Amino acid sequence: MTKKESLPQGFLTRPATMDDLENTVNLINYFTNHYIGHNETSIPNLRRDWETPGFKLENDTCLVINPQGEFVGYQEVWTINNPPVHPYIWGCVHPHFESMGIGSYLLTWGEKRAHQELSRVSQDLRVAIWADTDDRIEPAKRLLEEHGLYPIRYALRMMIEMSAPPPKPDFPKDIFLRSYNPKRDAKAVYQADNDAFRDHFGFIEESFEDGFPKFIHYFTNDETYDPTLWFIATSGDEIAGICLCNKWSNDDRDAGYIASLGVRRPWRKKGLGMALLNHAFGEFYRRGKRKVSLDVDAENLTGALRLYKKVGMRVSRKFVRYEKELRPGKEISVQSLDETP
Repeated sequence: MTKKESLPQGFLTRPATMDDLENTVNLINYFTNHYIGHNETSIPNLRRDWETPGFKLENDTCLVINPQGEFVGYQEVWTINNPPVHPYIWGCVHPHFESMGIGSYLLTWGEKRAHQELSRVSQDLRVAIWADTDDRIEPAKRLLEEHGLYPIRYALRMMIEMSAPPPKPDFPKDIFLRSYNPKRDAKAVYQADNDAFRDHFGFIEESFEDGFPKFIHYFTNDETYDPTLWFIATSGDEIAGICLCNKWSNDDRDAGYIASLGVRRPWRKKGLGMALLNHAFGEFYRRGKRKVSLDVDAENLTGALRLYKKVGMRVSRKFVRYEKELRPGKEISVQSLDETP
């Protein structure tokens, strides 16, 4: 199929600005409601994304506007990792304006934007675009495949619905749970999160100077942030595991959300992950939430999916990750446990 890379007559493009937050959120949520029946973002969430350190609206976003001034397409490109070996692209087209070449135009723009970052990556390293979509959005999947991207991985949204209080957590001996203090614990929690996720597909080592500001911005500059829902499991003076929760999920305000659950290597296979999960479930239940969700790689390298099923979680959504190689070379993101740093 021939890819159309021009826009209909009278349609314009420009980068987004902060003044465009509301209209862009409306476009994204109309798109997701049309295909999957619920909102996917909010003004506070998109503001947080647009204000992420290293993300530049003038370079990393593209809006398509029709002759009536309506927002009908949006694309964003993420190259904030250092080095940017996997530029991430995401976009949407208003369902009433499909089959007009807008999606192809935006995807082509996104790939060109990703190519501009090749100079930041050592010549011996592999560079490949990544893109995600909900598995139910067939037009998005077709568009990605028409542009040479192919599926490489799946992620799952897991959900538990509680009709009764969950089991009390059974923490391993010498493990103690304490509350999170933002002033005291932020750096240590970031390091624990980083260590726990070294064994996850796609992990790329970043310096503290690059990673910590983005971590704090992403997790705390959000309307769902509540430090009393961040739980720290300690062994002596060390953090053994973390469970960082949000007040609700972006796609379901009736559900609590576990944004990050991680156990460091020395404390794995001792029941700590299950104890942290049950503690989080219990706290959400106490606060009136009967549903809790989280996201997991369908081929998780550490066996997390088995744990989530064991505690009664089920799959509620499925996401497809697509890839397109821009330049061959050495792959530095984690692909298997044998490659973990």
